[in-house]
Amino acid sequence: MLFKDVNTTKKGLKIIIVGCGKVGATLTEQLSKEGHDITIIDKNAQAVQSLADIHDVMGIVGNGASYSVQIEAGIEDTDLIIAVTNSDELNLLCCTVAKRVGNCAAIARVRTPDYSEEVGYLREKLGLAMIINPELEAASEVSRVLYLPTALEINTFAHGQAEMIKIQIPEGNVMHGQTIALLCRSISVKILICAIERDGEVFIPSGNFILKAGDRISFIASRQNARSFLQQVGFQTNQVKDTMIIGGGKAAYYLAKQLLNMGIGVKIIESNRERCEELSILLPNAIIINGDGTDEELLKEEGIECVESFVPLTGLDEENIMLTLHAKKISKAKAITKINRITFKNVISSLDLGSVVYPRYITSEAIIAYVREKKASMNSNIETLYHMFDSRAEAIEFLIDKKSDITNVALMDMKLKDNLLIALISRNGKIIIPNGTDSIQKGDTVVVVTKHTGLNDIQDILK
Repeated sequence: MLFKDVNTTKKGLKIIIVGCGKVGATLTEQLSKEGHDITIIDKNAQAVQSLADIHDVMGIVGNGASYSVQIEAGIEDTDLIIAVTNSDELNLLCCTVAKRVGNCAAIARVRTPDYSEEVGYLREKLGLAMIINPELEAASEVSRVLYLPTALEINTFAHGQAEMIKIQIPEGNVMHGQTIALLCRSISVKILICAIERDGEVFIPSGNFILKAGDRISFIASRQNARSFLQQVGFQTNQVKDTMIIGGGKAAYYLAKQLLNMGIGVKIIESNRERCEELSILLPNAIIINGDGTDEELLKEEGIECVESFVPLTGLDEENIMLTLHAKKISKAKAITKINRITFKNVISSLDLGSVVYPRYITSEAIIAYVREKKASMNSNIETLYHMFDSRAEAIEFLIDKKSDITNVALMDMKLKDNLLIALISRNGKIIIPNGTDSIQKGDTVVVVTKHTGLNDIQDILK
């Protein structure tokens, strides 16, 4: 069954997305906005029709791993297939069939721990461009924040040598009332404040922007300088000693494994007895409690009032939000909230939820970075891409492959787009926080922060 013929004059890649769940819907929304020709496939006719109508894309009802369904979807002249159904095996089969029939790149979502340990082998043998594991990526993001718990969010660039850290300025902090220029002159390390959220509005600031308590700021620096800056402005930089995780699913397993390797104590509360037994074997150094993680008395018994961090990872956003609000009310724990849906963003951002992790955003960011790189010219490649402040800004890391209009030109002489900042240059392993006299060289990686969306190439930063 076919839904909605689309305007095929769009300039962009021809992409097939198999699976109309949360990640499939997010990818369809974002990639169709960027002008790509999208076809969606799913067995659920209602989900296909709804998504096709909303985003004006072609929809096909059927099995995405079926040869005939892929032919109907136009696999023979497709640039990329993305398989994000709930089944790892089906995703891998979709990509395998597509690689045999068409000459396209293939990306599969694979979440099972058994397969995750074989990612390199699977990618090579099946010829996949990428294998994405949302739960593993979400766990990695959570563990980075628990390593530096005063941060709301941490993203890495330059192969981990540089970090972009989001913090909230507390009442009475030394930063309140200072301009960014004055603050940067008063500290002994180089950092760059590249985005600020105040009263629901996002700013790409200049040096004369005056900081206030309550501002959420994102700054970029080398790992060492980031921690030194936080210490100088009165933030703690030591990792948490222990954490309580509610829910024992895949994300909890991945997170617990990473935290235990960091020397952080882990306690998991899971309601399914059989799953508890599995986790006790998989994670012998963790404490596994069989019980209802939403039971106030049980949480109190297990020490929620004195635990240093608290991470609800249940399958229900509402439960995760309520658990975080409860933990913040009765303890001083660093709370991190996992949210799967992206509805009611304004309501969620108004709640005191600590750090918020969106697994579907993490998945879509990696895929969109790949798609933009595939579409771009050969002057640069997108290495990493992060959505900031609920997708109202982006941080994009470009690898500069060739000389072009933006190389060997002082930054102050460039005619850059408004609401755009060149935040960092990485050159031969050295992290440079640039000023107006610096220039971009062939071989650099460059981090750009902007409120514009859809930048494919480093040349897109120019007016």
